[in-house]
Amino acid sequence: MNPYSPTATKSIFRKYGIKPKKYLGQNFVVNKSVINNIIKAANLNPDDTVIEIGSGLGALTIELAKKVKQVIAVEKDGAMCKILQETLQKENIKNVTIINADILDSKNWKLPAKGWSASGGKIKNWKLVANIPYYITQPIIRLFLESEMPPQSITLLIQKEVAQRICAAAPKMNLLAISVQFYAQPEIISYISKNNFWPRPKVDSAILKITHIDKNRKKIDANIFFKTTRAGFSSPRKMLIGNLHKKLGIHREIILNIYLNLGINPEARAENLTIENWVELSTALFSHSTENVL
Repeated sequence: MNPYSPTATKSIFRKYGIKPKKYLGQNFVVNKSVINNIIKAANLNPDDTVIEIGSGLGALTIELAKKVKQVIAVEKDGAMCKILQETLQKENIKNVTIINADILDSKNWKLPAKGWSASGGKIKNWKLVANIPYYITQPIIRLFLESEMPPQSITLLIQKEVAQRICAAAPKMNLLAISVQFYAQPEIISYISKNNFWPRPKVDSAILKITHIDKNRKKIDANIFFKTTRAGFSSPRKMLIGNLHKKLGIHREIILNIYLNLGINPEARAENLTIENWVELSTALFSHSTENVL
């Protein structure tokens, strides 16, 4: 029985005598139209390899397998892995590899971000598609955006408020938005009501797609960039120039001159700057005084 409705999903849990694990953030999509929307947003091709995180009962896994060459389903819950394996056998689906592991603990398996595949060869044209537990959203995105071999795109079903924060723009920037937008371009595809899940979470979700990955890496060293942005947001409600002076040890006059050269308002707060502003500012500060910035 495919888990595409509340009744079917509950029936599977009764059959195996198990319950959703709250500590793992298990909330299962029980509306096939939501699955179809995720698939559509991912823009999959027949030769793609998809990494799916938190495959659960396989509602998304099964539909992914119909669209791509290979699905690598990483699931932390051993019980879910067993159920999914049985479902795949009944459906005669043979292009799914299940890995019972914590995606964030690369010691337990070969991280796909470094080119791993089920056959031991290099992954080409791979994408990340998942309905992930809310509590691992930030570390998951960071893991794959910072990887040596990032995916072509990332399509995630995540908490609505987190998706909105990730897609924020000046003058309402935040560190989470900067940490994603430095590497890529995020976009909210659609919002998903909490009524489409079982157990029903307390908040709504959103389909977030991240593309154009790796766009800023060659412009500036990430360590320099994030050292500057963390300093800038150290006291978000205060003026940026004071934060940079205090945290980076650079004289206000020097920062002000850089502001003028870059066209940055001297009274700006960290949230007022765009990603381009931050890249230019970080580069300028580092170029002026390597010892102070590093």
